[in-house]
Amino acid sequence: MRPLNGRARARPNPRLVKIHRNYTIEEVANLFGIYKGTVCNWLARGLPICDDRRPILILGQDLVEFLNSRRAKPTRRCAPGEMFCLRCRVPRKAAGDVAGYVPHTATVGNLTAACVECGCQMFRRVNRLKLEAVFGDLRVRMPQAQEDINDNRSPSLNGDLNP
Repeated sequence: MRPLNGRARARPNPRLVKIHRNYTIEEVANLFGIYKGTVCNWLARGLPICDDRRPILILGQDLVEFLNSRRAKPTRRCAPGEMFCLRCRVPRKAAGDVAGYVPHTATVGNLTAACVECGCQMFRRVNRLKLEAVFGDLRVRMPQAQEDINDNRSPSLNGDLNP
């Protein structure tokens, strides 16, 4: 069986499953547009079956619970002064306890720092009003406002109007 549109879906939708129905491996694969081998991998990872007879039957309710449990991933909250390192996959302190703030809008920006363990660049999206709660032990470098061209006291000597 080939997946729909030539590619498998990344996240099967559990709402497509009828909970009061039994499914074979082929029916589950056709329902989600995935390979039968993927369903067999789910069976090896804990998807329960009805009994040990052939054909292998999967209860719709068990399939929904299995798919929902795979979607629910534990979140890892960062403590004050920490950012999530994508390479290490855990919240880490910033190297040298120094971070930079890069504004995106008037209210939201990114904290950027290097990971203590691997040196990888880390980012943390922060509301500007809540910066103090996120800082912890960090020293944060805020961006300096650029000088406006009208604030310059001496006029520019370059110009086409010089006689």
